Amino acid sequence: MESIPKTLCEGPIFVYALRSVTEAAARAAYDGIGRGDRPSVGRAAAEAMVSELSQLPVYGHVVVGEGETGWRMSTGDTVGDEGAGRRFDIAVDPVEGTSYLVRGMTNAMAVIALAPEGTLFDPGPAFYMEKFVVPPAAKGQIDPAAPVETKLKALSRILDKPVSELTVYVLEKPRHRELVERIHGAGARVALYPAGDVAGALMAAIPESGVDALMGTGGCREGLISACAIKALGGEFSARLAPQLATEKAAVARARLDTRTWHTVDDLVTSDEVYFSATGVTTGLLFEGVERTRHCEKTQSLLVAGPGGWRQLLTTFHPLDRAEV
Repeated sequence: MESIPKTLCEGPIFVYALRSVTEAAARAAYDGIGRGDRPSVGRAAAEAMVSELSQLPVYGHVVVGEGETGWRMSTGDTVGDEGAGRRFDIAVDPVEGTSYLVRGMTNAMAVIALAPEGTLFDPGPAFYMEKFVVPPAAKGQIDPAAPVETKLKALSRILDKPVSELTVYVLEKPRHRELVERIHGAGARVALYPAGDVAGALMAAIPESGVDALMGTGGCREGLISACAIKALGGEFSARLAPQLATEKAAVARARLDTRTWHTVDDLVTSDEVYFSATGVTTGLLFEGVERTRHCEKTQSLLVAGPGGWRQLLTTFHPLDRAEV
């Protein structure tokens, strides 16, 4: 640990190092594509993340992570070197879209986000949140609690783009049937995907990505991960806790959590110092998935660091020992 320079924990240099964590998880998850074994994929990716994080001079508390009891990188876990100089809050998903990955579907990724200790919103027992994501030009200018039609009209004006040309990313879930109908009724397009909450949020925050907004209810874990990257990118990520299951609703009520207030990205992530790394497992909207040949594995990762909105899409070729293939 002492041989690693202090500057490794600062700015783009650190996020370059952090990419090894998501690359390792993505590579560990690769063998599970299309095999139907969700637990094995999740455990392998989580263990790979822990192993790589232990090589970095950081110590972190997992604010939102794996929900499976006994898995590494679960909510409440601590990882890394307790004696390290830098302490972080961590939002992590060793494999976002696990259920779809094991069915051989797209948009699965390994992803992690870090911010200084005490700066990430803690959703407690809440698992779901309603989300509204828009690009930097619309930050702070649209009320997320407004009706769908009102939000689309406002976004159309801000982006100088007809409502008919707006595309809204929505997860393809039964709970979103009415939302989709209202978006269509307003005249906008809907991009429906069964998975890819993080990918959709980032595309909505990146100008000219082909997605103009994200709407709907998804996981708190994916929300906080996305919020870290979007904070750096200058976009808006608004969210309110929106428990779905009866058990979740009861737990949120016992914890007396507010389910009415919409939180801005600056409420969810109070520091401008953020680090985000995501590596594709299966090819999706943001990047290509893991590709294996006889001699190497290719990975593609999106790296984001703030302040400043620095980002890079990086392709890496990992040589393989023939015994690994």
